[in-house]
Amino acid sequence: MTYPNVLLYIDGKWRPAGSGRTIPVLNPATEETIGTVAHADPADLDEALAAAEKGFRAWRLVSPYERSKVMRKAAELMRERADKIATIMTTEQGKVLAEARLETMAAADVIEWFAEEGRRSYGRLIPARAPGVYQMAIKEPVGPVAAFTPWNFPINQVVRKLSAAVAAGCSIIVKAPEETPASPAELIRAFADAGVPAGVVNLVYGVPSEISEYLIPHPTIRKISFTGSTKVGKELAAMAGQHMKRVTMELGGHAPVIVFDDADVEQAAKIMVAAKYRNAGQVCISPTRFLVQDGVYDKFVNEFVDGARSIKVGNGLDADSRMGALANHRRVTAIEEMVQDAVGKGAKVATGGNRVGNKGYFFEPTVVTDVPKSARAMNEEPFAPLALISSFAKFDDAAEEANRLPFGLASYAFTKSAKTATAIGAVVEAGMMSINSFALALPEVPFGGIKDSGYGSEGGTEALEAYLNTKFITQTGV
Repeated sequence: MTYPNVLLYIDGKWRPAGSGRTIPVLNPATEETIGTVAHADPADLDEALAAAEKGFRAWRLVSPYERSKVMRKAAELMRERADKIATIMTTEQGKVLAEARLETMAAADVIEWFAEEGRRSYGRLIPARAPGVYQMAIKEPVGPVAAFTPWNFPINQVVRKLSAAVAAGCSIIVKAPEETPASPAELIRAFADAGVPAGVVNLVYGVPSEISEYLIPHPTIRKISFTGSTKVGKELAAMAGQHMKRVTMELGGHAPVIVFDDADVEQAAKIMVAAKYRNAGQVCISPTRFLVQDGVYDKFVNEFVDGARSIKVGNGLDADSRMGALANHRRVTAIEEMVQDAVGKGAKVATGGNRVGNKGYFFEPTVVTDVPKSARAMNEEPFAPLALISSFAKFDDAAEEANRLPFGLASYAFTKSAKTATAIGAVVEAGMMSINSFALALPEVPFGGIKDSGYGSEGGTEALEAYLNTKFITQTGV
């Protein structure tokens, strides 16, 4: 496969930046430059804004039924092209090919779900206080959207925003990640080839801060959706607030995993090893702080460590690799520093802790035990293949630690007791809780956090609602 040089997509046309500027793209498994991506300048953004305004005026008038047809065609194209797209994604992002293919196929499911849900954006009639009066609440698309997405799931992070916006009748400008530009471009291509009118969907790349500072205040943009770090999310939300723009924020996490004495330890370890090292731990809902009750602590650690050691690390394109490269050198440096800090504060490395090889951003699946709360990794999102395991004695101890940090995205618990499951689900402060499984991020269920992990949902009916305005109309007969 030849990696493409990625272009902008503006007003129905694939084209280079007006200035001709490009940004190099690296393969994280080899550290080699594999291509370029077009670097948008303000003139390009002005064209994208004008296209989005024009596209919105036309697309909002298309019936949800017809929008659904176009979106279902886009889903079909994603499935037909899944093998090609997955190879592109693995080459630019580093994850193993099976995960890249799964992400691509899951994107088709997301598109289809929003295609159908868009046909059900119902309003309602409200009983009036007097005869001859009709009171209606109707739903209208909010307007052109600016969406900003990260590199860890190059398609998944775009497709939720894109599908919800298009299904609702909005137009959108996607600022996709420069480190992994080609796979989201293929998602956009599927929508374009499916027949989305020119201007409805636009794609740009460049310097993230420059693009956000240009698009968010612009009067054309009426809605912002961002996935990324808490720090950047707060800055963008503040900027949007100054201009009264509606915002969805899916920000950082630091997910606790609570394993009670009565849990099926082998099953819990198996499920969580797969979840922890998926995409080399570069997942916002990745389980990170493992809180294991004293009675099963040693058994869980042994099971989890055995599972981590069994994972073969290698180039994501190799058939026998089970964990690929980290996406960039920054992640390697971050995990090295966090492991060293934890050990310096008394933690123990049960397995891993080292970079793999001298070429590519590979790192061992790492488990650190007896981690004190003062360790950096216990307070900052690792976003790496690093599991932190500590023990607890009582229910209240686990609940207190689970809620100690300002994050509140995902959380997990394992227990055979319905009473304990109900209690822990009620007490943990998080937007999502999965008990005895890893069952998050389906298209039809809510996906989002609370506290410093953001607000709003990227899944379920709540996600579509974020792209719709509610208009009240009262009509009196004459």
